[in-house]
Amino acid sequence: MSREDLNTYGTTMKIEPIRFDFTGALNPEFGLTQQDLDEINDRILAARREILEVDIPLFHSDGDIPEEKQPLDAGFIELPERLLDDYTRDGQLSELGQILATAKRIRENNDRVVVLGIGGSYMGARALMDGCCQPYFNYWTRGERGGRPRMFFEGNNVDNDASNALLKLLASEKDDEFKWSIVVISKSGGTIETAVAFRQFLRALTEQFGPDAAAEQVVPITGEVGKLASLADELGCRDRFPVPDGVGGRFSVFSAVGLLPAAILGIDIVKLLNGAMLMNEHFREAALGENVVLDYVAVNQAMEQKRGVNLRLLSVWSKALESLGLWYDQLFAESIGKQELGSTPLTVVNTRDLHSRAQQHQEGKRDKLINNVIVDHWRYDHLPVGSNPSNLDQLNDLAEKTLPDLMNAAIEGTNQAYREDRRATTDIHFPQCDEAAIGQFMQMMMLATVVEGRMMGINPYGQPGVEKYKTNMNRILRG
Repeated sequence: MSREDLNTYGTTMKIEPIRFDFTGALNPEFGLTQQDLDEINDRILAARREILEVDIPLFHSDGDIPEEKQPLDAGFIELPERLLDDYTRDGQLSELGQILATAKRIRENNDRVVVLGIGGSYMGARALMDGCCQPYFNYWTRGERGGRPRMFFEGNNVDNDASNALLKLLASEKDDEFKWSIVVISKSGGTIETAVAFRQFLRALTEQFGPDAAAEQVVPITGEVGKLASLADELGCRDRFPVPDGVGGRFSVFSAVGLLPAAILGIDIVKLLNGAMLMNEHFREAALGENVVLDYVAVNQAMEQKRGVNLRLLSVWSKALESLGLWYDQLFAESIGKQELGSTPLTVVNTRDLHSRAQQHQEGKRDKLINNVIVDHWRYDHLPVGSNPSNLDQLNDLAEKTLPDLMNAAIEGTNQAYREDRRATTDIHFPQCDEAAIGQFMQMMMLATVVEGRMMGINPYGQPGVEKYKTNMNRILRG
């Protein structure tokens, strides 16, 4: 989208909002009553006021941050508006303009891009790739991919065979016209999985393309100081981007951390940010009962308090949304799983996982709330069941039905089965699986996570428990 398109946003670009339907959880026998929700309304509204009237002004002030709010990484909230406003005013000189320019350069000169990062440093980008690109994207030819490079993710584990296989794949595909590049993401550069992978993949890159390749083909996204920042200086990288101050890793998807990989893939990041901005406006202005952020928190918190629910299932009804669910799992678990509090998030994909988990969800412990994520309109032509002369599979009576028909029946039938077995559900509806819907959902879930933290007296921005693992691992390795 051009700068001119952005300037006309609000008059020519229409974004259909995502919807949250929690009627499946309103049942006095096994779910909630309106009174249950009313009892926590004041706390939820107080949490919203704290975020909007205390946290954001405090974040922008030069004053001391109270100990109980350390760290205060509230910068993610207004990040979409800031990036879009700067882009409208300064065009290519803005951060968003520079991200788009770098993405274009990488896209035009490379047929493969390796994104190195772990946790929030890669999960948002992976969710955007899977949610916005065509299925099996990496398997299509460059022409079928619209000239966009294939993208691979590493540096998120210390899996010997996976790293070996990717390095061999990159070395085996020699192309005189197109090369491969590295986008390495780490605020400090000290996370061992990403740091080790960067050393290995950088060595392979320079061996294949020469010692000067890193300056053009490596793009670091990191803090102003740290190990990766020092390495970027040494390599003389042509382009590099900051992880913004006041934006924690798991809240960083709308910074260069998520936007650069997405833009390289040709994803419309302006539309993505507009979706997030729409959710911010909705969060600030919509009342309880009509506010998808506050209502999602209300139902999930009330189920936890009134029904002892401690498993939060995100049941996505599209394979394209599995990575988005895993992104939310990480966001919620690291933000809220503290002080022996916080539900356990779990993503399942249906109808696939109904054949492995439906029994437990319907007849197991009553310790879970099922939050469905449903795509209302599919991107591609509806694929019919079709007819067969022999009809040995006895499906000819469904010949005119399409896969979306079957999916709609599966969703309705599954929710009905849950009700019959006295299980509560909610439905989050995406108008379609695209940048606008995913931008709304990601901002919705980040805001909801902060609201829950403030309600529960937990700092959602605090350091995750993984820091203990990192300390112990380094101690063991260095003995």
